[in-house]
Amino acid sequence: MTDAIQTEQLLISLFAEQPCWMIEPLAAQLRYSIPSVRRFLLQTGYHSSFTHNGGWYTLRSIPKFNKDDLWFYNDIGFSKIGSLTSTLIHLAQCSPSGMTAERLGEIMRCRCHSILVQLCRQGRLQRQKMGRSHVYLAIDTETAAIQRQCMQISPAVQLPAEIAVLILAEFIRSPQSSFADLSKAISRRKHVMVNVTMIQNLFEKHGLKKTIQTVGQGLGRH
Repeated sequence: MTDAIQTEQLLISLFAEQPCWMIEPLAAQLRYSIPSVRRFLLQTGYHSSFTHNGGWYTLRSIPKFNKDDLWFYNDIGFSKIGSLTSTLIHLAQCSPSGMTAERLGEIMRCRCHSILVQLCRQGRLQRQKMGRSHVYLAIDTETAAIQRQCMQISPAVQLPAEIAVLILAEFIRSPQSSFADLSKAISRRKHVMVNVTMIQNLFEKHGLKKTIQTVGQGLGRH
């Protein structure tokens, strides 16, 4: 058995015992230099983490990626797409209606607002204001146009909690108002743009559609 085959088998056995390694302790276990270990990893096939500044490694055969092409081992995250920035771009541009920083943070299990802002400045993503949050969209004009259309008809983009509170507070203040009236009132009072579809989705999500009709009818009888 050649030294190369023995080293590859040892490498695989180490990852069988522990699915993620940093390069220094891995090199110590293999008794090779770090450049040599990087070469062994390249030959075997590997993923580097998008968390911890890419400092963790796993073999390509180990991760069981989820529907977002992510795999986590404790707090270490790996992406089939590659780096953190590449993954953020991929998720934002592949989402039918874009994604907020909050939603991307939930999926990636890390804070990513500052990176998203930087990607927009670099022209790799674009964003659109929704309430007090931003929705991040593909840089491709046609794709982004479709995403903006979907934002108007799809509840996929989560409404920030503070915007939901504003909507419900305005409804309590003026329960006879239509969705359009609520939208105009919030824009006038709070200088926050909330469209009719966003309000309708919120009421449907919380089962309030019947409530608003009942309250309105009740007021009409007095």
